[in-house]
Amino acid sequence: MKLASYRRFGNERYRAGVVADQKVWDLAQLLPGAPDSISVLLEDWERWRPQLFELGDEPVWSNRAGGMFLNEVTLGSPIPRPSSFRDFYAFEAHVKTARAKRGLDMIPEWYDFPVFYFSNAAAFSGTEAVIRRPKATQWLDFELEIACVIGKEGIDIPVDRAAEYIAGYAVLNDWSARDLQREEVKVGLGPAKGKDFATSMGPWLVTPEELEDRKLPGPQGNRYDLTMTARVNGIEYSRGNFRDIHYTFAQMIARASADCPLYPGDVIGSGTVGTGCILELGADRYDWLKPGDVVELEVERLGVLRNRICDL
Repeated sequence: MKLASYRRFGNERYRAGVVADQKVWDLAQLLPGAPDSISVLLEDWERWRPQLFELGDEPVWSNRAGGMFLNEVTLGSPIPRPSSFRDFYAFEAHVKTARAKRGLDMIPEWYDFPVFYFSNAAAFSGTEAVIRRPKATQWLDFELEIACVIGKEGIDIPVDRAAEYIAGYAVLNDWSARDLQREEVKVGLGPAKGKDFATSMGPWLVTPEELEDRKLPGPQGNRYDLTMTARVNGIEYSRGNFRDIHYTFAQMIARASADCPLYPGDVIGSGTVGTGCILELGADRYDWLKPGDVVELEVERLGVLRNRICDL
């Protein structure tokens, strides 16, 4: 099932919807009594999840009145304002290549445990949103990632139970001001201002059941065989696969929840897939992003997250 946050007019708050066949259905109308926002839905996910799947396959309900074509609505981030956002660093190829570009060796400690940083949960936007380039940067970059969204509260979650806590997956773009990031991390903190201006997620939240036939189970959690691509102005820059991730989301959840509760609506990012940003590809090969550029991040089965750049 694909869940989206949508609105028809700019001054409305986002409502929960179900997406199928290029249409979105209002969840509260499709399932009377259901919450009208995904954030509230996730607060009682274990109650509502079975009822959502009792709706049946798409043909059972997709002819009902009330469905709106996707081009008639605005899609926000599936979670318009997450309760928290942790972004990990889980693809080995990205870490190795990005460091090599700066003349640095691989960090041996990276293999000890998955690491993450906190970013701005109040700066999320959805597909087709305009992303403003910060005034202080000339090195604006995209980052091709996958996010998982937490569906129930937990602390000290073991790897072998972590899948129970995942409500769904979405495409994620962790926008980065590389020149700001380069300077601030020299003091041993951050990134902060190099990241806090924008994060895009969408176009919708895909429940794990939709990906069952692409699942690659393992002792450290599930990986998925899903192609990941990035395009700028229609030109393909990046191509990778979710199966190549070094640390699974199960391992990330176990790390994030150690001595610290996770809550419904928390977002966890995978970090950038190999080749998934200009920093890694090289600014000598591709220019940094500039106003007018259109960035499309696509993950097989999860959809296309599209944004245009403008100046502040």
